[in-house]
Amino acid sequence: MPVLLENLGKTFDDGAPVLEDVNASIGAGEFVALLGASGCGKSTLLNIIAGLEAPTAGALEVPSDGAAFMFQDAALFPWLTARENVELALTLRGVGKAERRRTAGELLDLVHLSGAGGKRPHELSGGMRQRVALARALAQDRPLLLMDEPFAALDAITRDLLHDELERVWQETGRTIIFVTHNVSEAVRLGQRVLLLSSRPGRVVQEWQVTAEHRTDPGLAGQLSGAITARLREEIRRHAH
Repeated sequence: MPVLLENLGKTFDDGAPVLEDVNASIGAGEFVALLGASGCGKSTLLNIIAGLEAPTAGALEVPSDGAAFMFQDAALFPWLTARENVELALTLRGVGKAERRRTAGELLDLVHLSGAGGKRPHELSGGMRQRVALARALAQDRPLLLMDEPFAALDAITRDLLHDELERVWQETGRTIIFVTHNVSEAVRLGQRVLLLSSRPGRVVQEWQVTAEHRTDPGLAGQLSGAITARLREEIRRHAH
């Protein structure tokens, strides 16, 4: 079990709980979408799973070799080419020069950017920059990939294309992925399961299985999205009172 969260809680210095009694288990190779209203603690939970923050209550189990992280902003180094940005992650792992170049080429090929390795970030579109960021995250060679709203800033067409790309890469690499979003359609499009966090303090209040039928039948996918949206709105209304 790559990720196990038991009664996990996080309270910041001001005493306000951000997360409370979070319970979830995520299996090897599973793609889980984590959904919730803005400010419900999704990013904080991801930071705790990544080891960037410590919980103040409860326990968690994560893979011993940690997680790779992909953010909303591609955060590429502007003075490095696409290939060099990917190679940097390999350098930090101690990979030798010849193998670095070969592996970076393979990863750029995996995200359909084999012709753009020599370009710098300003020469790439937003979608292409996020593909480089994905290749760089994969270069860390961790079994767990954490994604914090990585496509939120992109236009709808580019986002659709990257959904297809991410699904293909996930199937080809077998990574376990936790994908944070506040977009219900995106959660249903990508996740095998959708977990809903309540408004602050965040806890998992409901989960849905996304079946193969949901992926092939737009009507069924729409029904599921509608049910999740209604439950999300209920959480937002509850918090507003």
